[in-house]
Amino acid sequence: MEAAALPHPHADDHGHHGPPPANRSSRVDPQTLGMLLFIISEVMVFGAFFTAYFFIRVVTGDEWFPFDGFELPVAIAGVNTAILLSSSLTMHWAQTSIKNGNRAGLRAGIVMTFLLGLTFLFIQINEYIHIGFAPSDHAQGSVFYGLTGLHGAHVFVGLCLLLTVVIRTFRGHFSKEHHHGVEVPGIYWHFVDIMWVIVFATIYIL
Repeated sequence: MEAAALPHPHADDHGHHGPPPANRSSRVDPQTLGMLLFIISEVMVFGAFFTAYFFIRVVTGDEWFPFDGFELPVAIAGVNTAILLSSSLTMHWAQTSIKNGNRAGLRAGIVMTFLLGLTFLFIQINEYIHIGFAPSDHAQGSVFYGLTGLHGAHVFVGLCLLLTVVIRTFRGHFSKEHHHGVEVPGIYWHFVDIMWVIVFATIYIL
C-alpha cells in the first residue's frame, strides 16, 4: 500500500520531450530585440564615419563644399530625402494595416515602400555618376562617398528585406495575429530613413 502511494518518477514528464522551455526575462520578443541590438551596432558604425567627417571639417576649416569647382547637388538630395521620408510613411501604413487585419492596405503600403526605396537608390547612384569627383580625389570625397555609400548599402539591404516581405505578403503569410515578418523589417527601414535625415543634414546642409 505504501509503495502504491508513492508518485511515479516519470509521472510529471508525460507528453514532454526535450529540455524545458527557456526562461524569457524580457517582454520584448526575440526578433524585435535582435533587430534593436543590430541597429545599436549600426549606429556605432555610422558614428565612426561621422567622426571622420567632423575631423575633416575641423582640419580643412571652411573648405568642405563647394571648393575647387566641386559642389554637392543639394536640391537633388533634398528631393531624394522627401522620397525616402515618404517611404517611411508608406511603411507605417503597411504595418498599421496588417495589425488591423487589412491585407489590401498591407499590399499597397509595402509595394509603395519598396518602389520608393528603389527610386531613392537609383537617384543616389545617378548622383554618383554625375557628381564629378571620385573618393580618391580628396579627403572630402572619401568622407562623402563613405557616409553616403554606407547608407546606400543599408538601403540595399533594406530593399532585400522589403522584397521578401512583398513576396510573402502576396502569398498570404501575414495576418492580424502574425505580423512580425512585417514589423521587424519595418523597424530597420525606419532606422534607415532616420539615418539618412542625419546624413543629409550633416553632409549637404551644414
